[in-house]
Amino acid sequence: MLTRLKNNFAKKIIALIENNEKRKKQEKWNVFISRSNVSIHTSFSPKNAEIFKGENNQLGNISIGENFLMREYGSILVFPNASLQIGSGVFFNNHCSINCLDKIEIGDDTIFGEGVRLYDHNHVISKSENLVVEKDEYTRKPIKIGKNCWIGSNAVILKGVTIGDNSVIGAGCVIHQSVPSNTIIKNNQNLISESL
Repeated sequence: MLTRLKNNFAKKIIALIENNEKRKKQEKWNVFISRSNVSIHTSFSPKNAEIFKGENNQLGNISIGENFLMREYGSILVFPNASLQIGSGVFFNNHCSINCLDKIEIGDDTIFGEGVRLYDHNHVISKSENLVVEKDEYTRKPIKIGKNCWIGSNAVILKGVTIGDNSVIGAGCVIHQSVPSNTIIKNNQNLISESL
């Protein structure tokens, strides 16, 4: 009898803690979407403000359309004065990240495999006596991804790239130049097999 009471009490404590965490998460989300520079459709999932990062607690403009879904461990970084625009029906699989210091646009119904990364910037490299990578200086150019594209797992999309509508980017590709509409890009690795 005592064991059953202890178990019931433990379950109630756990439920209270979980409900409190859900309430805090919802409150953070409500504060986040109330910002004037954030326009996110109510169907967005997951409703987790911690996905979104900026610089010094400041974010740029964020616009996300209907039925956007981001699975687990995603990250969206939008610096102040930057702009992120995501259309409707866009899907991001696990471990995807957007790193927006300038401008990134993603068209409707585009899907991203696991581990896709988008970078609309690059660190400045100073060439003096030694090469120096500047930690707080960047070169920036927008990224634009069209409608109905499929970006394969672990692809990396770099600054200045436009990917046309209905294009497919194969897994593991590093895209550093623009891709026309209706194009398939494949990663042509030369695998070497040796037998003993």
